[in-house]
Amino acid sequence: MVGPPSILSSSATTTQKSFYTQQSTPYNTNGAKIPSDRDGLQPGALANGARSNSSLSFGPRGSSLAPSPAAPGSFSSNMRNQLAPSRTGSGQDINASMVNLERLDEDDGLVSEQVLATLRESLNREMKIKEGSENMLEALNTKKAKQTKEQRQRVEAELNSSNQKIKELRNQITELQRPKPPTTPTRTRMDVIFQSSNGLRSPHSATKSATGSEFDEPTESPTYALAEILQALEVEGLTPDYYVGHANNLVELFKRHPTLKYDLVWSVFGLRMQVMLLSESREVVAAGYRMTRYAISDISSLQKIRSLNIDYLVVLSLIKERKADVEREQALKFVRAFLDVKDGVSEVSRAVVRTITSVAEHTEDRLKAICIETLAEIMVRNPALLVASGGLRPLADALGEGTYEASGSLTAAFLFLLDAPQRRKYLRSGYELEVLFTAFTDSLYAKENILKQNSKAISYALKSWPGLMTLSMYNFRAIRSLVSCLMLPNPTIRETVIDLLYSLLRIKSPFWATSFLAGRRLTTYGRVATLKAAPQKTAQPVEEEPGEKSFVDHYTALLLAVLIASDMLPGLLQVTRDADNSMLKRKTTLLIGEVLKLADSLLPSTWSADLQLLPELFSAASHFGDNERFDATGTVYQISSVSRTLYRTVPAAGNILASSINSSQDNLASLEDQPKSNPNVTLDETTFRQLLVETQVLSSTNPTKWKWDIILKIIEGPLLNGKRLDEAIKASKFIKRIMSFYRPFKYKFAEVRNTRITQKYVKVGCALIHTLLQTVEGVRYLADNKLLRQIAECLAQCDPTSGLTAQSPMFSKERLQETLCCGYFAMLGTMSGDLKGLQMLDRWRMINMMYHIIDLKQRPDLIKLLLSNFDYSLPGHPRVLLSKALTAGSKEIRIYATNVLRKYSSRSRTNGPGNQGVGDSKWAIQLLVTQLYDPEVEVCATAIKILEEACNRKNYLEYIVECRPALDHLGEIGAPLLLRFLSTSIGYHYLDGLDYISNEMDDWFLGRNDTYVGVIEASLARSFVEVTEETSNRLSMDVDSFELEGDNDAHVPPHFYRELTRTKEGCKLLRDKGHFEEFATTIREYGMLSDDSELILKVKGCLWAVGNVGSMELGAPFLEECDVVENIVRIAESHEIMSLRGTAFFVLGLISRSVHGLEILSEFGWDSNTTRMGVSLGLCIPQNLGKFFSFQPWKHEKVSDIVMTESQKAAAESAKTDDDIVNLRILELIVDLGNTVLQKRAMTELMHIKAKKVPGFKQPALFKKIMTLLESHHFRLGVRHFVAELFDRSVLRRIVFGEENSDDEMNSDVDDTGSEGRTERQRSISDLSGTAPESGV
Repeated sequence: MVGPPSILSSSATTTQKSFYTQQSTPYNTNGAKIPSDRDGLQPGALANGARSNSSLSFGPRGSSLAPSPAAPGSFSSNMRNQLAPSRTGSGQDINASMVNLERLDEDDGLVSEQVLATLRESLNREMKIKEGSENMLEALNTKKAKQTKEQRQRVEAELNSSNQKIKELRNQITELQRPKPPTTPTRTRMDVIFQSSNGLRSPHSATKSATGSEFDEPTESPTYALAEILQALEVEGLTPDYYVGHANNLVELFKRHPTLKYDLVWSVFGLRMQVMLLSESREVVAAGYRMTRYAISDISSLQKIRSLNIDYLVVLSLIKERKADVEREQALKFVRAFLDVKDGVSEVSRAVVRTITSVAEHTEDRLKAICIETLAEIMVRNPALLVASGGLRPLADALGEGTYEASGSLTAAFLFLLDAPQRRKYLRSGYELEVLFTAFTDSLYAKENILKQNSKAISYALKSWPGLMTLSMYNFRAIRSLVSCLMLPNPTIRETVIDLLYSLLRIKSPFWATSFLAGRRLTTYGRVATLKAAPQKTAQPVEEEPGEKSFVDHYTALLLAVLIASDMLPGLLQVTRDADNSMLKRKTTLLIGEVLKLADSLLPSTWSADLQLLPELFSAASHFGDNERFDATGTVYQISSVSRTLYRTVPAAGNILASSINSSQDNLASLEDQPKSNPNVTLDETTFRQLLVETQVLSSTNPTKWKWDIILKIIEGPLLNGKRLDEAIKASKFIKRIMSFYRPFKYKFAEVRNTRITQKYVKVGCALIHTLLQTVEGVRYLADNKLLRQIAECLAQCDPTSGLTAQSPMFSKERLQETLCCGYFAMLGTMSGDLKGLQMLDRWRMINMMYHIIDLKQRPDLIKLLLSNFDYSLPGHPRVLLSKALTAGSKEIRIYATNVLRKYSSRSRTNGPGNQGVGDSKWAIQLLVTQLYDPEVEVCATAIKILEEACNRKNYLEYIVECRPALDHLGEIGAPLLLRFLSTSIGYHYLDGLDYISNEMDDWFLGRNDTYVGVIEASLARSFVEVTEETSNRLSMDVDSFELEGDNDAHVPPHFYRELTRTKEGCKLLRDKGHFEEFATTIREYGMLSDDSELILKVKGCLWAVGNVGSMELGAPFLEECDVVENIVRIAESHEIMSLRGTAFFVLGLISRSVHGLEILSEFGWDSNTTRMGVSLGLCIPQNLGKFFSFQPWKHEKVSDIVMTESQKAAAESAKTDDDIVNLRILELIVDLGNTVLQKRAMTELMHIKAKKVPGFKQPALFKKIMTLLESHHFRLGVRHFVAELFDRSVLRRIVFGEENSDDEMNSDVDDTGSEGRTERQRSISDLSGTAPESGV
């Protein structure tokens, strides 16, 4: 040993190292942490008679910018890959110093979530394998069986294996999702290991477990256990695993008894904490940080912790080398725990933030990403502290470099600051966000992964008001630079920008896009697009408002206008002219077609009229002397072809834009639903027999060789003719063999695996049953066939009252999931839609069996199959069965049966247009109203949602009101339905009779109006962020896969005043109450305020109320009476708060939905697109975008203005002076370390001074001055580490224990300081416990 140890030397002694063997850190191949690692410090158990070395793992936990409920100071899980690069260097030193470390589980629920996510990922992978195997089988079926026998067997084996794995994975997921019963906390395995290995006492329940009696175990006394652990920690001179183990026990105690930390005696606990944090073992220090973190309760506990001079320890822990990562990580978690406490950020010192900043700037540091996240959280809570500590630069660098994985949360932090002027002053005018575009504009250094990462952040920013407003400054400079990147001859940049444009404009590619991009021609898609591949969900728009659009469409219209103003189309056309990649050309062409279609749907005619002409492209195509004319002409042809195909394509279910513009498509769709005369019905005998021969049914008994497409064509065509059917029955074996295939006890159809390919058998079976029921001959044949008799016998096996049993029932749960046995219920459903079919079901007593099966509590899968496949269009037994399930079934069955009513409650079965009358939906509405009185709230909520959808039609709404449902007992759940009742005079008078309207109106005026702001903003945030995943139209009969039509659309929550102004009576009441005038006055007087959060919330609530009233034709006259539109336009065009401008923008869109409101807005320079009938779509945008995007650069708050207050100036100046000449020179050299030119010379001179063993490096006063300098100025992490290494370790001990003035220890040997008396420490710490630290470090 040469001299005393330095202040940062904290490792196990040589004697301690000899006990442990080397063990590598558990990482997987990509350098990321293994998921099973846990967060905590735990000694390892004895194995093979020797101690095993500790394993180190670091796991980011929690959310990025919100307090984590799991554990204080947790990290974000989305940075796992960045935080664990492969470790290099002195591995032996690392592992030798980690004494039996292992991470404890801070939250069992998080581990379960990780396991659940892994299982779901495996399930998705197996589903893809299964789908690929099915596609391969389908391809092999087209080839000769002999040639592909072996290959088919291999594929089938793989398919069977996938099915088995899928079943097992689903069972595991179900088990994990099942709620676990609460258990009494017991001693953990770790506790037993510690107790037995340390020899302190026997395991807590060893005698109890031997007798098997755990219920007689006495209840744990938390205060006694706390005192016991603290007393155990007082023992000195034991191995590190002793202290680590007891610290972990203390953490477990805090977890089991969360209120215990409020009763801590800090004079005792603080001493134990200080001793552990001053330990020479890194693991003990880490355990001390963790123990203290769990002891944090409120702001007062943070103040007590800081009064014990812990800031110095945290700073020195963070600047240690990488081999002390376990200590550094726990120190960082300790700091993050401050942020989880209300106003806890005020207790985070500038020195700590400076240190975290230096770690975040260090490129190779493993904790860099977590430090960036911590700085982002500090920026949200206290931007002045972050800017004063120099933490803004590493955040901006991380955002621009694209290496930080959680770029979305980091972007959100900057957007939060940009929104309000009080926070915006800490940022420069938009420059922080503009760094995101550097990766695109600097084409020489463009990397694909960085481009993808930055494009996500740009997309996030442009889908928020602060981001769009900031990036549109300086005449859309940032957006123009992004669009201009399309001119660069870099295919990666071009493709990334085009993908970004697809995302920003929310363009969903049509079903034929993949084939088009691959190079296929579009000539065949015109016919394909008009075919119905699968039944689609059709939206039910509100009748009174056919042109209403969502707020997302409104925002997309504005974003499209901004992109068009930023020369997006010329850039896209440039790509189509000179791109070498043909797929990129086609992708760009498709985007141009989608943009033109979107502009026609969303933008006013003044915007879209000139846009559709594409003047630059046609100008280039008309220059006949130029060779580029051919490229331009080809692009014109491609765009024309794409546009024609897009307009021919049937719009998607959720897209109501096209349907609102041209309602004739609805009429065409209704015509397609009408039965059409099939030309194949009337075939001559020769053609009919030839078709029978082509099916291969007559020549082979092997169903796999039959041509099922031709069989379906025959069944749905010629066999509808009774004569042809009779011929197929009597003159050939065609019908006989097909019916034989479907008979259950032939074990043909019933044994076929349930896959996507085999669904054709179910489809043909249902078509065959339907065809047989259409003719007298078919009914007679079906009645006499064994098919129904055997199905009835299979049902009887599941009926406990039938007396029939089977060892393996045909309709067992496993068979229904894995085979096509579930297809029999689809056939029974086809029969239930026909009177003759119902008679046959009754003849074979199947109806009686179904009544019994409905009562079976142990077979919910069978009941769901019955309910979902029945046709309830005819009155009879099916409806009675459904009614029984609705009232007498279990909670799960009642919810499922209620959802079954959805498609019958909102569509009419009468002839003609579906919205002329309630028709056959009365029975479904009556049943739904009955469900409102169900004892389970979930059932009532489901019925409320379905009835609310049915209220979209006026006739249905009136009938629901006639049923007079009582909703008082449902409270808030029934409020949306009651609001819908207000939209008709009948509903208004009904609610007025209940005295609902006046009470609700006063409630909204006094508080609910402000509450609505939070609801609507949360709804908008979800709809802006959510990206609906494309789901395959795969048909499945698996019970778990049944998904009935649900309420998947993100509707805006209803507003009381909007519903009130739908009727004349409501408008009269609103005028009498004078609420609208109050709203207008609030907007007029307080609309432009930006510093009072309560008044801003009030203004937002008034804006939404005014907008909802103005969106109704009957409510629009209120706007002119109060002249409030001018004030709203002023807010939208000149308010200082960006998000409030966005609220005003959406409100103006609401106002533009009424004709009168649109006329008023046109006077202020705002315009909206309309349908061909002149109905406004509510997509109002300013004619001059410059007025709306009118933000000017603001005054930037300088760092010196934030940092250098008078007290801080005095502290910084005093830190640079000293009476001792050597100390003064040391301070001057420390300042020089911040200068890169003088740094090397200063470090050399400081090393010379240290070698002379000057007393200054043992003086706490000089150490405090240097820490003040490190706090006040920017120093890199290596420099900070170098400075800390200069000082003797005893300095830190004297500072922490308040022994700065004891000069007799200054010249003593380090070994003497280590054997200091215990009682003296206790006295010193008790005297110091109430004293605040001298420095703010």
